[in-house]
Amino acid sequence: MPSDNPYSPFDHSERIAEIWVEAWNRRDADRLAELFAEDAEFVNVTGLWWHDRAAIRRAHDYGLRTIFDRSTIALGERRVRWLVGGPDAPSAAAVVHAKMELTGQTAVADVGDPRPRRTIFTFVVRRTDDGWRCVAAQNTDVVPGAETNVIDDQGRMRSVSYRSDDLPDLN
Repeated sequence: MPSDNPYSPFDHSERIAEIWVEAWNRRDADRLAELFAEDAEFVNVTGLWWHDRAAIRRAHDYGLRTIFDRSTIALGERRVRWLVGGPDAPSAAAVVHAKMELTGQTAVADVGDPRPRRTIFTFVVRRTDDGWRCVAAQNTDVVPGAETNVIDDQGRMRSVSYRSDDLPDLN
């Protein structure tokens, strides 16, 4: 349900993450999609890959109505890495990384109360005539204590660590 409250403007590269959170928390798939260029790419936490703004919008509209209908996202640390130009350059591109925490995911199967999840979002953004737009994004779950994923002999994926107790945690 879109809100009549104004959103942050598309005037700074790092605002992409801020607007993402605002739109998510308002369940506004149209505003989420507006963040993206027409031919943008998006990879979600399970590796689903959408190839344009319309597909990104459809996927998030479904998710915000079904999987995440009572969820909220909180924005944590953000970092910007300039690829071309800088914050005031007329032609500019950057990578924006943002830590986020999702709470309130809808119960499913044998998980009656899904716990909070931390993710790191990667947004590749560029300045356009209409402000900053995302050309590619990827959302990655943070799995505390894990270094990689493995597929077990039943075909199930599990997050694991190869570290022994005497080595430091990488998270």
